[in-house]
This record gives sequence, structure tokens and C-alpha cells, in this order.
Amino acid sequence: MTSVISSTELTDVLDRSTWFRAAPDALRVQLIETGRTRRLPAGQRLFSRGDADDGFYCVLEGLMRIGAASAGGKEALLAVIEPVNWFGEIALFDGRTRTHDAYAERDTLLFHVPCAALTAMLERTPAFWHAFGLLLTHKLRLAFEAIEETALLPAAQRVARRLLLMAGGYGEGQDTLRRVLKVPQEDLAMMLALSRQTTNQILRQFETQGALALRYAEIEIVDAAKLRALAASMDQ
Repeated sequence: MTSVISSTELTDVLDRSTWFRAAPDALRVQLIETGRTRRLPAGQRLFSRGDADDGFYCVLEGLMRIGAASAGGKEALLAVIEPVNWFGEIALFDGRTRTHDAYAERDTLLFHVPCAALTAMLERTPAFWHAFGLLLTHKLRLAFEAIEETALLPAAQRVARRLLLMAGGYGEGQDTLRRVLKVPQEDLAMMLALSRQTTNQILRQFETQGALALRYAEIEIVDAAKLRALAASMDQ
């Protein structure tokens, strides 16, 4: 995909987003009309915590990291955002600054709807707020589930559940599980607040059980049914 794509091609890609497909037709049209694609090279920062809101984004290609870093340089990785997922809507609701840092993990193509265009769109059609509210509450549910799992579930089950969540596009980006996750084990460990050693041991165990295949910076889901069983095994 090049940095310049037709509106038809853009619509085809965005239609892979569950949220975009379910949005009102008028909103879909206006987002495409007012948005622009933007290429971000690997390692480049898109925005930092405390930056002013500059609009709403969707990952078309590549991978974005969302997190924060302490004064001592320790990173907290909250999520990796893959195609086709949207982000940046929090500031749309409260008008405040960015909550976290966002930068490209690899060469990434983004779709960007500027803040001014969004504001004008919502002023013209306040009913569009409902669609954005649904996106925000979906992410809030995921956040609550992650907090609950951290408090209640053993590490192995948390790893299995996060892999399934990522493979399913966090419940937003796709209808079928993606077989290959391009995520380093270190990143997975950071997202789950686990040590890399613990995460590696769990993944190796899953590989021995035939659920996964591990490669450099990639995790392949070999048997989704087995991985689901591992994710649910402690529920009994």
C-alpha cells in the first residue's frame, strides 16, 4: 500500500474495522472525506503524553506502540495497535492532552482525521457522538477486563487470553483470528507486567503443548482451540 490510496481502497481497508462498518453511513463518508493518510517510519514518535489533541487515527499498515516512560527510562507498554484499529478518541471527549506516548514500532501507514474536522463534524451532527461513545466504551471494557485478570488470574492464563485478544484485533479490528502475531516476547511481557523469563517459559510450555510456534519476534497460533482451552482452563 502506498501513502496515497484511492477512497475506494481506503474504504475497503477501513471496512475491516468492526467499529467503522457499524458506524452511520454519513459518518463513514465524512471521515473518509476529511481524513488523510500519513506514513510514519519505524521508531518515529506520533505524539507524547501531554501533547495537544491533534485528532483521531487508524492504523492501516504496520504497528503502533502505546505506552509511557518514567523519568528513569522504564517503559510501561499498554498496547500494540495493529491494522485496522482506531486510537486517539479519549481527547475528543474531554478536550484535554494526550494520555500516553504513541510511536511506530515499524514502518506504519496511518489514517488521520484532524481535530478541527472532527469538532466541526460533531457540531453539525451531534448524533455522531454515539458512535464514538461506543468505541470508547469498548476500550473501557477491555481495560476493566485486563485489570481484573491481573488481579485474579495466573500468569499462564493471562498470556493465553492476551494472545487470543490480539489475534482477534482486540475485538475490534477483524472477524477471524490472525494466525501470526508480530510481537516480540519482551513486548508481550511488558503489556502483561510479567518478567520476560516468565513469559518465555509460558510460551515454551504452550509450544510444547502444540498451541503455538515461536519464531524471532513472532508468535504463531498453531491450534486456536488448544489456546482457548489454556485461556479457560483456570475458570473451571
